[in-house]
Amino acid sequence: MDQAASTSSAPAPTPAPADNSANTASWPQKLRAFILLCKLRVNSLIVFTAVIGMFLAIPPTVIPGEHAILLRVLVAALGIALTAFAAAAINCQVERTIDARMMRTRTRPTVQGVIKAPEVLLLATATGTAGLWILYSLINPLTAWLTLLTFVGYTIIYTLFLKPATPMNIVIGGASGAMPPLLGWTAMTGQVSHEAIALFLIIFVWTPPHFWALACYRSQDYAASGLPMLPITHGLRVTCLHIFLYILMLTAVSLIPVSLGMSGWFYLLAATVLGVIFLYHGFRLWKRYSDLQARVTFRYSITYLALLFAAMLIDHYLLH
Repeated sequence: MDQAASTSSAPAPTPAPADNSANTASWPQKLRAFILLCKLRVNSLIVFTAVIGMFLAIPPTVIPGEHAILLRVLVAALGIALTAFAAAAINCQVERTIDARMMRTRTRPTVQGVIKAPEVLLLATATGTAGLWILYSLINPLTAWLTLLTFVGYTIIYTLFLKPATPMNIVIGGASGAMPPLLGWTAMTGQVSHEAIALFLIIFVWTPPHFWALACYRSQDYAASGLPMLPITHGLRVTCLHIFLYILMLTAVSLIPVSLGMSGWFYLLAATVLGVIFLYHGFRLWKRYSDLQARVTFRYSITYLALLFAAMLIDHYLLH
């Protein structure tokens, strides 16, 4: 059932008034607030896919636990993570007025006034600069420049321009979120290859159905935000059709590593099974919408991506 009409007409939640905590909060409290803004849970998946990209770039004949290789992986992961943390914090600062209108984000420190804008920008600049310096000095310049491009794409192009301008914001803006495995690959090889682009494409096509499933069951929240999200501008049924079609594309794109010779029968089997399950959830969501099914689809999308990349890694090292 299309609930667009009912959700868009629902009264917007009253923004939580910011208190004066920023005037009294100690620096340890502000640092804890900044860590919350870094979205550690969300960025853990980003770092995970970057690390998988690193290991996939290593020939299967090389032992990944070798000291020099493991140290390089850890250093590169740290640089990518710090830059991602900085981008997330700046995103929260830029969107603080939007966050104040939404139930799930109205308690963020930037909304509540626990940490001021100059402090967020200072800490984010220090964190992001440290991450980029690590990548440039200890890994390679290509990875550092691509990470900087990802940072700019997310914090400026997506957050400031695309997100408030078009319901297709996540389709274009998803390019930034799809970069981590490619960054992981360049961190180990110093070059962008067809295999790295294949990893990028998987997450690029995965991002819209993942995000739109969340936007569906949070449609009332997004209606209050004023952002032109697809469930608000075109309704739930159109959004769910898009979700299903993107999952179809994702199922095909996920097989590119097999066609390139990156992966073998184990990954092919895993990608097929995971894709069929994802298609099942997407089809159910399209044909008989419910908030519960949207939640299930959203949560499965995270499981799907994690298991898909894990299967690729297992295939790469254990079955080659």
